[in-house]
Amino acid sequence: MNKAIKGIGIGALSSLILLQLYRPAKNTSTTTGPNDIVAAHQVPENVANVLHQACYDCHSNNTTYPWYSNFQPVRLWLDDHVHEGKDELNFSEYATYTAKRKLKKLKEIVHELEEGDMPLNSYTWIHKEAVLTPEQKQTIIDWAKGLSLKISIEGGIAQ
Repeated sequence: MNKAIKGIGIGALSSLILLQLYRPAKNTSTTTGPNDIVAAHQVPENVANVLHQACYDCHSNNTTYPWYSNFQPVRLWLDDHVHEGKDELNFSEYATYTAKRKLKKLKEIVHELEEGDMPLNSYTWIHKEAVLTPEQKQTIIDWAKGLSLKISIEGGIAQ
């Protein structure tokens, strides 16, 4: 039994060491492109600041990776969260969305903030700067509702 446990331990440790060699590309961009919501919709500075501090790591083309992301399997777990977040809403590509999709995403932002579902608790445990005050949440909600109205009027879409 001892040999079996020792063999399993050596195998697991070897796998973990080999896994460190896997280095997927990072989700980093050096510029804010014209499709970014901040560029496309002239987002107020206070709103842009909150979006960058609490949302952009998972919902944009530029993630700020913490030091511990250099270790597997943590990096794989983080990358999975980033890919899921970008699939749901990518602020860096927001201007490429149709008017209906933009409205849907803004409605979801309001809903997620009102329900307290975003930012994720697993993110805010480590990133305390992403914990939003009630005032910050309300600022984002008011901005999202205002932008929805503007997009609806410009696109002739009933809300």
